[in-house]
Amino acid sequence: MADQFGVIEVDDAYWGGERHGAKPGRGSPNKVPFIAALSCNDEGHPIGLRLGKVAGFRKTEVERFAKRHFDPNAIVLTDGLAGFTGIASAGFEHQIIVTGGGYRSMAIPEFQWLNTVLGNVKNSLQGSYHHLSGQHLPRYLGEFCYRFNRRFDIAAMLQRLGKAAVRTPPMPHRLLKLAEAC
Repeated sequence: MADQFGVIEVDDAYWGGERHGAKPGRGSPNKVPFIAALSCNDEGHPIGLRLGKVAGFRKTEVERFAKRHFDPNAIVLTDGLAGFTGIASAGFEHQIIVTGGGYRSMAIPEFQWLNTVLGNVKNSLQGSYHHLSGQHLPRYLGEFCYRFNRRFDIAAMLQRLGKAAVRTPPMPHRLLKLAEAC
């Protein structure tokens, strides 16, 4: 997303659900927070996706994510979540649309593409994997982003995979199973 200008739609998302008898909602110990950022072109069509696990939706976490992944010339559009003030602190133009949350907030046109992509991400992961732990969530999110960001040139994916496989040196299993931090 660092080389793409335009509007970046950003939202908070969670993987996992409530455990029976445990705390519901955002504070549930079974939910893993991640940031979803969708870059759109001038016509409003999605062109790039970045999904990253975060420790929480605090200002410092969001600021770090924005500095690492957003183009400095982009306009960042978010809902009214307090942690997203970190985007402005990181030096980006930040526009807020207060959605109010709940089901009706998904009908807001400014977040239509992002909500659609988030639904696709979650359905794809639930349909593909029997169990997905929070520890390895960054790998699965990265896989989805890789396919999404290269969806217009599917034939080239196999070539890129072949080149990467040939150029990658052998790696011990303990390094392969590590999940990258955002």
